[in-house]
Amino acid sequence: MDRRQFVFGAAAFVLAASPAGLVAQTQKKSAPPPPPPAMKVYLTPTCGCCGKWVEHLTAAGFKVTREGTTNLDGVAERQRVPEQLRTCHTAVIGPYLVEGHVPADVVQKMLKEKPKIAGIAVPGMPIGSPGMEGSNPRPYSVVAFKADGTTFEFARK
Repeated sequence: MDRRQFVFGAAAFVLAASPAGLVAQTQKKSAPPPPPPAMKVYLTPTCGCCGKWVEHLTAAGFKVTREGTTNLDGVAERQRVPEQLRTCHTAVIGPYLVEGHVPADVVQKMLKEKPKIAGIAVPGMPIGSPGMEGSNPRPYSVVAFKADGTTFEFARK
């Protein structure tokens, strides 16, 4: 080994072992987060607010497929959405249900935290929720529900 090879080898070792080199190596190894699982939305094909909600989720990076139906109550019943939380559309994403106009960031929060719930819902179609934009938005709750029907506030918007 000549002197030049030794110097270059030593410099490469020092750089790799330096904090900057370790950060660069760590950054190379970390992969981007996986995309959210696919979401299937059951809705009335002619419902404008449901379409706007789907556009909101798509813009947030969700891969959404729509399934039109004229029997939304039957879908919500089969999925075991508590009756008091049922709205104009029901979505399935991974192991969870999403009922109504739930904001995309709250869906992402649920997927990240993985709570032991059946799903989340925004009952009542409040003005100001995604797809229900209007001139007088109001605060509203995003309600979590368990398989036994118990509910609690998951987020406040």
